Formats: sequence, structure tokens, C-alpha cells
Amino acid sequence: MGYGSRYRAVTSAYYRGAVGAMLVYDITKRQSFDHIARWLEELRGHADKNIVIMLVGNKTDLGSLRAVPTEDAKEFAEKENLFFIETSALEATNVDTAFVNVLTEIYRVVSKKSLVANEAESTAGSSALLRGKEIVVPGQGLVPSGSSYSCCRSS
Repeated sequence: MGYGSRYRAVTSAYYRGAVGAMLVYDITKRQSFDHIARWLEELRGHADKNIVIMLVGNKTDLGSLRAVPTEDAKEFAEKENLFFIETSALEATNVDTAFVNVLTEIYRVVSKKSLVANEAESTAGSSALLRGKEIVVPGQGLVPSGSSYSCCRSS
């Protein structure tokens, strides 16, 4: 077993069960953005097809050194159907928002999958209908009321 196959076995195990991912690049280093396509390909090759992926441009506090225009990143995110946000970990700008957005979308995806599974089960026979079920109301308790997000994925 060579290095390559050992690496692939480890990465497959690493990604298994992942429901969300953030691909982070440094807005002041073009090379870090150029590597995103490779990381995205690896992620899509190993992770669940429903994984929520957000592209994150970090270090907006260093705007004068910007090497990756926001429009380039937005265009890439739209083409690849990714959520997108720019942040500054140093100034804590949009960091919480990025995580809340990813978690909100994961919750939406998981709730939808659960709803589809429950519908399929309920049409399977009356015995399924007689078993007790926990009812999950989408949108309860994840995002503070009054807050919303629309910064990310474009349709």
C-alpha cells in the first residue's frame, strides 16, 4: 500500500459523515484562493453529496493588501453553488455569521431529509403510522428570532 492509497483511505474516513465544510482562503494571498478548486474537488469526491459548503475569504482587515477581488470569489461561489462570505478573524467580523449560516443550512438540509424519510415510511404501511414519532419543527431554536441571512448562495 503506497503513500497515495494510504492518504486516500485516511481522507475518505476523515470526510465520512461530514455535514458541513468551510473552505477558507486568505484574501491577501492569491495562491490560497487558487488552491480552493482542488480542495473542493477532494471534498466532493469524499463527502456526502448533500454537504453544505461555504467559501470564506478571510483577513478583510488587510484590505489594502487584497489580492483576491470579492467579485472573483463571488463568481466562483456562484459557479460551484457554494455559500460565500468574507471575514476577519482578527476583528471578529462575520465569523459568527459564517458559522450560523452554515449551521442553519445544515439544519435545513437535515430537516428536509428527515421529512422525506418520514413521508416514505408513512406510505409503507399503517404499522409505521401507529409507532410514536418525535415531531421536529423546522426553524425552532437555531437562529435568534428577527435575524436572517441572505449573504451567501445565489440560485
